[in-house]
Amino acid sequence: MRFIFRVFLIAVLVAGGLLAGDDIVTNETVTSLVKAGISDKVVIKMIQKSATQFDLGMENILLLKKAGVSDDVMAAMLEKKSAPAISVTNGANVTTSSPVAEIGVYYKKGDTWADLLPEPIDWKTGGWLKSTATWGMIKKDVNGHIEGKTSPNNVTFPAEFLIYAPEGVHWTEYQLLKLRKHKKSREFRTMTGGVINSSGGAKRDSMKFEGKKIAPRTYLVTLDSGEPGEYGFLPPGAVMSTNASGTLGKIYSFCVIE
Repeated sequence: MRFIFRVFLIAVLVAGGLLAGDDIVTNETVTSLVKAGISDKVVIKMIQKSATQFDLGMENILLLKKAGVSDDVMAAMLEKKSAPAISVTNGANVTTSSPVAEIGVYYKKGDTWADLLPEPIDWKTGGWLKSTATWGMIKKDVNGHIEGKTSPNNVTFPAEFLIYAPEGVHWTEYQLLKLRKHKKSREFRTMTGGVINSSGGAKRDSMKFEGKKIAPRTYLVTLDSGEPGEYGFLPPGAVMSTNASGTLGKIYSFCVIE
């Protein structure tokens, strides 16, 4: 009988939009659950197991109290909000919330995640036609050109990076590139029929790497070793015209120093 009640309760929560996989539990969610007559035990369990985004300033605490939220539930909310989002000191543990708030690439700097500042790319189609693809598509050498002799982001190996991807994008859609240095710029080469795509990839300058999901849309990348030099993460969707070059993309660059 108790099992049947639990199944019924979960069905009611799903139907009401209050329990839906990756949904974020907020002040409003908790208030709705309490007003629906859900027990404190169930509400606290949801808070502990779900991604949360609480606003627990003094005014909102008073509003929660006025709405009938118990002290035990508010204590669980405060505890979840104050708990560290993630620990990466000895590997990655999957959690329900990301340690960063905006889409981008980050690197570990001390005990915090710092922005890996992106740089714009000039796409340049160079030389004569090189080859013909299997389906008759003409492919050209395409160089990604980045102004400046070095990245503004300096790291040392071993290094940890965090990719917070857009909705529906996986870490495997990013490319890790070794950039070739010139006097006043850096560049990389790829083969393309007009777009950078997963089947073409950055052939000459690409490097293999592994990512691990640690939170929704959040992937941890650890680079243990490598040569000093210029590198960058190229996000998916970099597109260029075959007839003209232009700054239509960006790369999250970094310089590995000794």
